[in-house]
Amino acid sequence: MSIGLAAARTIVDEALAVGRQQGFKPLTVVVLDAGGHVVAAAREDGASNNRFEIAHGKAYGALALGMGSRALMERAEQQAYFVTAAAAALGGRLVPVPGGVIIRNGDGDVHGAVGISGDTSDNDETAAAKAIQSVGLEAQVA
Repeated sequence: MSIGLAAARTIVDEALAVGRQQGFKPLTVVVLDAGGHVVAAAREDGASNNRFEIAHGKAYGALALGMGSRALMERAEQQAYFVTAAAAALGGRLVPVPGGVIIRNGDGDVHGAVGISGDTSDNDETAAAKAIQSVGLEAQVA
């Protein structure tokens, strides 16, 4: 089962709200379904260019390799050759830094992923995780 449009829009809205509440720089949020298709996305006023592509790469890479983009960063630090090869296999759609979070239900089934870019990678990840939890789903960051 994949994330639906209503939940994806709520995730986008909540992630942007978290960013504003915590004083983050303008964010771009991308929600993908379990097949890697964009369900919802938003770019806040003032977000720098190409943030969509970065947020998308965080989410897409997380889905493709079955781990949050924080874990991908750790893997890149230990096995750079693997992450480089995976990025090439994915057509460059892999950004191995925090901010790409897998969406799971209570049974552990993957429903999609959220990618956020705009502030520090840790803050991007925080906004994604809180937004996912706001719709009653689980956030897999590692």
